[in-house]
Amino acid sequence: MELVAVKEKVSPVLSIEQVISESSDENFIQANTIPVNLSTIKEECIIPSFAKDNESTISHSEFIQTVAATAYEVFRNETILYPAIRVSHPISGRIPEAMGKPAKELQYYEKTLYYERMAFIIEIPSIVSNVTGNEISLAIGGVRAYNNENLYSRKIEEKFKVFIGFKNKVCTNLCISTDGYLAELRVRTADEMAQKVMELFANFQYEKKVSEFRALTELSLSEHQFAQIIGKMRLFQYLPLNEKKEVEAVSMNDSQVASIARDYYCNQSFCRNEDGEINLWKMYNLFTSANKSSYIDTFLDRGAGCMQFVQMLQKALLYDSECWFLK
Repeated sequence: MELVAVKEKVSPVLSIEQVISESSDENFIQANTIPVNLSTIKEECIIPSFAKDNESTISHSEFIQTVAATAYEVFRNETILYPAIRVSHPISGRIPEAMGKPAKELQYYEKTLYYERMAFIIEIPSIVSNVTGNEISLAIGGVRAYNNENLYSRKIEEKFKVFIGFKNKVCTNLCISTDGYLAELRVRTADEMAQKVMELFANFQYEKKVSEFRALTELSLSEHQFAQIIGKMRLFQYLPLNEKKEVEAVSMNDSQVASIARDYYCNQSFCRNEDGEINLWKMYNLFTSANKSSYIDTFLDRGAGCMQFVQMLQKALLYDSECWFLK
């Protein structure tokens, strides 16, 4: 893989600083990430290229600006906040003139840097609703992970993840579902990206989604049922393969399952009731809170999986349908 410092082509559709002034909340994901601003990744980070033809990849900042420009077109009369950006897995390098020089002696200008993984959100706080006292606002965003690209080849379609959903202002949890999520957006140019992202944003029915969230508040799990689900989430990874294929499960690791169990007792906003019951909206938020510890490249997939999992439980409770986690 070659790394080249190229001058970016910034979409003329939007000068992001002219449109967006306030900042989105940066705590939407934690894990091993650090916050950065847009100017940092535009001005201080190099852009990887494809090794066999030296064609530039779509940079992190071009990705963010393209999604922001599209949001401005679709939500023209709404308030749009400045993006919150978090990055991980820094890839360090050096300019040719610094070849052989000990790392501790490198000058600032002799170092190069880019981040392998990047996630961002942009809030639209003028589109807001309420679910049992929890204010939720529309949010958009995306993920780019260079580890999913073959940078040793010629330039091909590049992979991105883009979503439109809601952010729970009580806890900064992101509420993402499959109908507002492009899990593998493949494009060659920013213009192609803008077209597909516009379709996603324009087709998202946010009022319907809020109704689905409110429906989750109407069903509850007993303490015994909750404990059974947590136990079976631990057991799931050890199921024989032929049995595992038959079970729809959320992809949470052991530490995240432990976090859900702890917050069932301790979370100030979403803990159990006095009788031990917990409604599905609260349980969903325990899941999305635990998901904040995911790595950037798995964050959105797991977030969408949380909604699928809770809706599976909802269906089982409503229609008494078979569910492995409640057997």
